[in-house]
Amino acid sequence: MSRRPPRGEYIETDTGNKVARKATLVGTQNIILGGKTVIQPEVMIRGDLVRSVQSASAASSSGASANNTAVSIGRYCFLSRASCLRPSGRFYKGAFTYMPLRMGDHVFVGHGSVVQAASVGSHVHIGARVVVGELAIIKDYVRVLDDSIIPPNMVIPSFSIVAGQPARVIGEVPEGGHEAFELRDLYKTVGNNPHPVPT
Repeated sequence: MSRRPPRGEYIETDTGNKVARKATLVGTQNIILGGKTVIQPEVMIRGDLVRSVQSASAASSSGASANNTAVSIGRYCFLSRASCLRPSGRFYKGAFTYMPLRMGDHVFVGHGSVVQAASVGSHVHIGARVVVGELAIIKDYVRVLDDSIIPPNMVIPSFSIVAGQPARVIGEVPEGGHEAFELRDLYKTVGNNPHPVPT
């Protein structure tokens, strides 16, 4: 009989991130987690898709790009089961390269969603089975409803409700509805020692 404590379903980091053992993070050296982020099982984050084009000065001085961040995730983000985050790809100065994906704080990504945006602001709720196209920009306090498809390069303004295939703005987040974007309580319900949902 082993004296080691049993391994939990989640790995908890020093900064409070909870990463499921069954999640797939490729290129972890290129992924930045801001802290207190939950990554559920079957989530895939593609940190191996990094910018390949270097400036002449950076290439000559260090031999490598100064900033190789592929995916940057803020605090209190929640990546639901089977979701995927991957940087956008495009041609830049005659060569194919990947642009970094930046995600703000308090972002919820629903079950089975694929996010390839250039940036996702803070306090954003992305529903289940959503596809966010390449180089899309989602501003702060946006709610993307389930099964939406956001086309590439679309810019979604702050305080919008978005739905459809292709997605379009169908409404505004109501005044006083901003508290629904807070994910601190949801963070506490996940992990090796979860707390009950507050009522």
